[in-house]
Amino acid sequence: MRKMSKVAPGWWDYTTLDKELLDEAARLSEKDVLKLQRPGFQVRFYDTPQEFYLAEALEYIEAWKQATPDSPAGICGPIGPTEQLPLVAQLVNALGMRLDHCHFWGMDEWVVDGKTVSRDFPLGFARAAYDLCFDRIRPELRMPDTQIHFPDVDTAPFIKSWNKARCVLMQGGQGEVKHWAFNDPPKREGDYADAPPPPEVYRKLTTRVVDLHPMTLMQNARTSGGGTVQNVPHEAVTVGPAETWRAETVSIWHPGHHDNPFGMRLTTLMIAKRLPDASVPMSLLADHPNVRFSFLRPGFGTCDVEMH
Repeated sequence: MRKMSKVAPGWWDYTTLDKELLDEAARLSEKDVLKLQRPGFQVRFYDTPQEFYLAEALEYIEAWKQATPDSPAGICGPIGPTEQLPLVAQLVNALGMRLDHCHFWGMDEWVVDGKTVSRDFPLGFARAAYDLCFDRIRPELRMPDTQIHFPDVDTAPFIKSWNKARCVLMQGGQGEVKHWAFNDPPKREGDYADAPPPPEVYRKLTTRVVDLHPMTLMQNARTSGGGTVQNVPHEAVTVGPAETWRAETVSIWHPGHHDNPFGMRLTTLMIAKRLPDASVPMSLLADHPNVRFSFLRPGFGTCDVEMH
């Protein structure tokens, strides 16, 4: 039986992994990480926030440029990071880029009392996407709202929307629990009391309502609410691995404040060495054919001891 989590004994997470693997990840330098690239897994570093977030925004433009009347195309994107979103709107407006045949899928949304939160929920992801991006695009350029898709507790329409266009790119960030979207590690119960679900089982999960790992609650309180964990819902609806594997490329952006220096190294190592483990959901991307990690160099940090 695997060891218990150090932070949430009723859950799986990366603290249940062997110490040798965790220590190997902590020792990785930037040069080591660059050497971990392989076919199907690319690593990039950016020196400044301006370069980093502009490159992230340009992925939207490059994906939407591929859309045609006969072959609509789109991107699945995150709230976290968000700094790229106003840049996306600025680029679309500056280029006069019509998005008639373009689609956008939101990755996830909060659930409260069994219902998806409305657009006036302060921490809402649809709210942020519209406020920071879509409401800033000139109306004559923006795609119709019917081509902007966010998941709902009634998951069927969102799942069906993936048949309306090719997903050129899924873009995301990495949470402290090593998730993408809200694909958190599962609870340690039932068939998975002694070992997490096998990767091939987890990868079959589609868009669904999930309970959130305690690390995820604390991270979202820290990054989006000044630490007010009492305001962070404990449930969400999230895009699943099944939809993720429909994306031609998965592009993960690491500015350094959603996860920490150790976490960024751990998932890089596990993907590079093809070590998928459902206790580290991001590691399951080891089996995706085209994954890209982008790091902001000043946010990459170190795992050295530094007392504060």
